[in-house]
Amino acid sequence: MSQSKLQPDARTALDGIVADGQTLAVGGFGLCGIPEALITALRDSGVKGLTAISNNAGVDGFGLGQLLATRQIKKMISSYVGENKEFERQYLGGELELEFNPQGTLAERLRAGGAGIPAFFTATGYGTIVADGKETREIDGRWYVLETALKADVALVKAWKADKAGNLVFRKTARNFNPACAMAGKVCIAEVEELVEIGDIDPDHVHLPGIYVDRMVVNANPEKRIEQRTVRTEGN
Repeated sequence: MSQSKLQPDARTALDGIVADGQTLAVGGFGLCGIPEALITALRDSGVKGLTAISNNAGVDGFGLGQLLATRQIKKMISSYVGENKEFERQYLGGELELEFNPQGTLAERLRAGGAGIPAFFTATGYGTIVADGKETREIDGRWYVLETALKADVALVKAWKADKAGNLVFRKTARNFNPACAMAGKVCIAEVEELVEIGDIDPDHVHLPGIYVDRMVVNANPEKRIEQRTVRTEGN
């Protein structure tokens, strides 16, 4: 039964799952821990009208930036979007919807969606445009904003290691958003670098139980781009 989760390639992993107009939760933190092969397969599938929940919007030509270039995303629910010129162009041109979230709020909205909590109050964003149109409430002398949970039709996540039952282990900052995205999706597809036998992962080292994972695909050699800091040279 657990073996059936493993798919031969990313295209097959998405087959029969993704469709026009869906909401997708896509894991990753910057360019760390993004499901590269699944995003490329999603681009090639041609599905459109997507709402993408992701901390970042990728960069031009890579990650979710591929789907922006092909106009497959109609709305982003994100935190940090400052590295994608195509995103900027589409948003400022009125071609792309954006629901902007403080990073911690986005993480908690996803976590709440996976935990079955419909909404929560947070002080973050009160008194700013983040709170526009939302319910606010004073509790113990401090004002809070009501934020609703996020759920997705499909979650696309990236893990370092998995066993054949779908138990996942993430590496370092790749763990920031991937588990929350996985739990918030009705269907979760995981891209992994290494597949091991059931029992090879210490139960105490499992970051996401296999019960949340529906399909898996192995991508043993992802590109793993690294974001570089650019600084001015002295005198410029």
